[in-house]
Amino acid sequence: MAKKVLVVEDNELNCRLFCDLLRVHGYDSEAVRDGREVIDKVQELRPDLIIMDIQMPHVSGLDLIQAIKGEAETKMIPIMAVTAYAARGDEERIRAAGAEGYVSKPIALMPFIAEVQRLIN
Repeated sequence: MAKKVLVVEDNELNCRLFCDLLRVHGYDSEAVRDGREVIDKVQELRPDLIIMDIQMPHVSGLDLIQAIKGEAETKMIPIMAVTAYAARGDEERIRAAGAEGYVSKPIALMPFIAEVQRLIN
């Protein structure tokens, strides 16, 4: 059975790219484009991995990571942050919030998939 990946990304093109890449590599992917829907979707889907954009409208990806990691039922789900944030200290801040992985945008395809594989397998 294929591993499930929840992609949290508000940009439609990035969302499609991530989902297509995951499917090509044998993962089931589902997308959420509105951060306000993420917690319910995580509870419903119980993904094997969450790919989280940090800069989202309505709800910060950092806040979502902390919320997911704060719940006993979901804290074990690995989270890979994918973000255009590339300033000094951003990766440390994101990891401190609970993300186990970090990839900066624009993504490079092979490092993106390598990080997915590291976190999910």
